[in-house]
Amino acid sequence: MFEGVSTALVTPFQSDFSIDEARLREHVERQIAAGVQGLVPVGTTGESPTVTHEENIRIIAITADQAAGRVPVIAGTGSNSTDEAVDMTRRAKDVGASASLQVSPYYNKPSQEGLYRHFSRVADEGGLPVIVYNIPGRTGKNIETETLVRLAAHDMSVGVKEASGSIPQVMDVIRACPDDFDVLAGDDNLALPIMLLGGDGIVSVASNIIPGEMRRLVDLIQADNITEAQQLHYHLLPLFKAMFIDTNPIPVKYVLSYLGFIDEVYRLPMCELSDDHKRMVEGVLDQLDIRA
Repeated sequence: MFEGVSTALVTPFQSDFSIDEARLREHVERQIAAGVQGLVPVGTTGESPTVTHEENIRIIAITADQAAGRVPVIAGTGSNSTDEAVDMTRRAKDVGASASLQVSPYYNKPSQEGLYRHFSRVADEGGLPVIVYNIPGRTGKNIETETLVRLAAHDMSVGVKEASGSIPQVMDVIRACPDDFDVLAGDDNLALPIMLLGGDGIVSVASNIIPGEMRRLVDLIQADNITEAQQLHYHLLPLFKAMFIDTNPIPVKYVLSYLGFIDEVYRLPMCELSDDHKRMVEGVLDQLDIRA
């Protein structure tokens, strides 16, 4: 259902820290023109922890309005409160979202049974297809394969964004889950191996910067052109690594500001890259000849 490359969109802010609607619309348009196959607003890369609920829905609405049905909009509406996740998902549906990205409940660290019930209820009551987001480095809790297999039996539970960083776990998920349950890489540097192992695509941070190249990488893999896919992967690998020189989305927003697409504005506790890290990132851009 949701294959290929989907961009985990940044949220541009103005100097007064309000949402920069004009630049968000421009960014969405750039992504679609470059061939991305999905848009993911208000995930980790969209600084979801620092926006209000009303802003969250507004960002989704702007994205859906600008996309105008050309690509699916997979809205970040997750929460560590199940009631809140259901409510936000319903609201996202009302403003035009195609699906929901549901992060594993953070901080309260539920059991596997609690995780299963949480995601099942969102799938039951939210009104949108659910893509589970497994990122234990941020949530403190891994979603185990057995739990995903149970969730995959639900008609509205359609896939997982796998950001555990564990290739053995991803292999287990691909092997155990049905073919119509999409397994999406959550890390750019693992897109190639996960797709070669049977994954269906990538939710990409780097495609904010290089959407066309990420689409080409996915197309090469899907066409079984493995040699060229490997060459492109290794060419882009310095950028993939640079995007995590500091906490996401700090590096990607710096690059987009450096290229002139957005202002370098974060909401605390996110803050600017150090000068040393800026120079390192700029060196990678020069090495790969990435220009606006």
